[in-house]
Amino acid sequence: MKSPFLVIACALVSNLVAPVYAATRTTTLSVSGMTCAACPITVKKALSRVDGVQQVSVNYEAKEATVTFDDAKTTVSALTKATADAGYPATAKEGAPK
Repeated sequence: MKSPFLVIACALVSNLVAPVYAATRTTTLSVSGMTCAACPITVKKALSRVDGVQQVSVNYEAKEATVTFDDAKTTVSALTKATADAGYPATAKEGAPK
């Protein structure tokens, strides 16, 4: 039988170690196909629905989307797939984390 101290210690250590593997990242996507003021709304909704996305900002004039996400839950590839599935193909901008 395990002592309560050992169980509690293991639980605390696992809670402290687990977040080390996940990191919040921000990337900028170049989004083609946005032709009207309603397009950024659709792009933002598509990106916001991806698990792990924390924040989305879409700039119609620059044809860009800036996305902050948990890299343990999603990838840039999943983000570009979400925009493409919504009808707006996207690529990670040069110099942006991929």
